[in-house]
Amino acid sequence: MQTINRFLYGPTPEERVRAWQGKLRSESRQLDREMRQLEAATAKARTTVKQLATKGDVKSARILAKEVVRSNKQKDRLSVSKARLGSIGTQLQQQLAMVKVTGSLQKSTEIMKLSNSLVKLPQISQAMREMSMEMTKAGIMEEMLEDTLQMDEDEELEEEADAEVDKVLFDLTNGKLGLAGSVGTDLPTPQDRLEDDEAERVMEEARKQLNGLLSG
Repeated sequence: MQTINRFLYGPTPEERVRAWQGKLRSESRQLDREMRQLEAATAKARTTVKQLATKGDVKSARILAKEVVRSNKQKDRLSVSKARLGSIGTQLQQQLAMVKVTGSLQKSTEIMKLSNSLVKLPQISQAMREMSMEMTKAGIMEEMLEDTLQMDEDEELEEEADAEVDKVLFDLTNGKLGLAGSVGTDLPTPQDRLEDDEAERVMEEARKQLNGLLSG
């Protein structure tokens, strides 16, 4: 009889909620992986920024520092999004309790609000859209509103990148910013040029690694 009901009416409310909770846990694990990768790449980039600052290559240091700032912002977004996934899970658990009383799932403005915000995160956007459509059909949510504000952070990033490099320079020179990597009057030797080329290669490698994670 239960098999016939499932064929005619689809999964029960309890089965729907359990399936959604499983998807939420899966997406949460994905965000954990993303954050670990960003953390490793950012740590490497910070080391490279310090090396560049020590050599006096402030221009390259600032370029890479901007990627560090972007990475830190992205880690914050991922952390907040993971917390929101957990909040949806808690709301669904409450729905299970209500099902036992009312026999059906109830509309939740909180789940709708959280889902709307999570759809904007590229890493889990598709999964959240699909889940939101299922929840809409189940009566938990109304149809989602498209609200994709594009934030222009270039100017803010520039200021934060400058602050990042200034802090590194300050730390490396015990507060004597102007002395970091001071240029002498001697012409660069072949060894100096090799070291500069290597520093530029490492900087570009770190920048590309962070960019790949941030755009993924």
